[in-house]
Amino acid sequence: MLLKSFIEVHPDSHFPIQNLPYGVFNREPGSEPRPGVAIGDYVLDLSVVASAGLFDGPYLRNSDCFYQACFLFFPIFVRASDLNPNLNKLLELGRPAWKEARITLQKLLSAAEPILRDNASLREKALVPMGKVQMLLPIAIGDYSDFFASKHHAKNCGVIFRGPENPINPNWFHIPIAYHGRASSVVISGTDIIRPRGQGHPAGNSSPYFGPSRKLDFELEMATVVGPGNELGKPVDVNEAADHIFGLVLMNDWSARDVQAWEYVPLGPFLGKSFGTTLSPWIVTLDALEQFSLDAPEQNPPPLPYLAEKKSKNYDIALQVSIIPAGQKDAHVVTRSNFKHLYWTITQQLAHQTINGCNLRPGDLLGTGTISGPEPDSYGCLLELTWNGQNPLSLGGTSRTFLEDGDEVIFTGCCKGDDYYVGFGKCSGKILPSPP
Repeated sequence: MLLKSFIEVHPDSHFPIQNLPYGVFNREPGSEPRPGVAIGDYVLDLSVVASAGLFDGPYLRNSDCFYQACFLFFPIFVRASDLNPNLNKLLELGRPAWKEARITLQKLLSAAEPILRDNASLREKALVPMGKVQMLLPIAIGDYSDFFASKHHAKNCGVIFRGPENPINPNWFHIPIAYHGRASSVVISGTDIIRPRGQGHPAGNSSPYFGPSRKLDFELEMATVVGPGNELGKPVDVNEAADHIFGLVLMNDWSARDVQAWEYVPLGPFLGKSFGTTLSPWIVTLDALEQFSLDAPEQNPPPLPYLAEKKSKNYDIALQVSIIPAGQKDAHVVTRSNFKHLYWTITQQLAHQTINGCNLRPGDLLGTGTISGPEPDSYGCLLELTWNGQNPLSLGGTSRTFLEDGDEVIFTGCCKGDDYYVGFGKCSGKILPSPP
């Protein structure tokens, strides 16, 4: 029997009771951040739920993980220094606590449960219309890594830059390739992105170009949000890696292709990537995604033993990218892809990052890399969609090879259940011109 909430949820909503993704929000500008879950068109304030004593299970009963702020509901002995404007304390508690929270919240929000449904005063405090809140980065990101886990993307990039003979380097089939990114420039959906400046390839014998990037691109990615970490020197077993993953978010890892192409040999991306990375505000948990899991693609050659999973799986998450060109109102869909196309799984990515003893911490972020599908209309960036500018896209009377100032890029992602969706909301950003 399909679980129903006492809150009316539109059939097309990304946030039914089967989802309950986590985020951090302000009730009004300047107010203290609070943790919440999305339900329909509302945000359930978890600090109110916690202060009412409704998290009464063994893992959360005595935890302060939801005591983000708001002295209105908390005892006077709670100090400002004890309040946390992020979900990191919850992430640190691990899967048993996350499951307990999910069971509690689904019960409180169910149509058959009167505790919240029939308490008008508590409902008014706990449920905030989503249109009235300001969403914030839900986690404190200590470290950020970006993988290169899509075979289709790796092949296309290889063909574009090296030719079709050997487009993918041999090591790619043995190693989940990644680089360390810049966590300080990770921003929440809706944040404007200033066009970066940097160097580009010189023309002939001239000096390198310097100025605003001429090939600004989006990258359709998702990212793993790390829960409990591991001790320095103690790798995570690939078959236990899921216990270290809280959930997933949408991620646009913006890329200045011309800057990146000039700088990346021999040490990899730097200024071409570090100017901005945009996240969706809601973290969808692995528990909510479990029903949409499916077998990952076969890996050939078989991975080394430390990457060999007993059950290798991806998730059926439909992904879409739209662009609103500068000066226009309508969004134009430019690609439709799916998380299931990833070659290296998120658990393999996490296990690989720790195999040398690297320690992960709660709130660390592991990007998947661009998620491209096998067909041209499923490519995950403009570099592929326009084949490095050779084939411009037509967008409502205008064309694009790469992004122009004023363009807005919107990512969405969702899973299709029986008469409901489990989704991520949207991940958006608009391009502003470089400073003079």
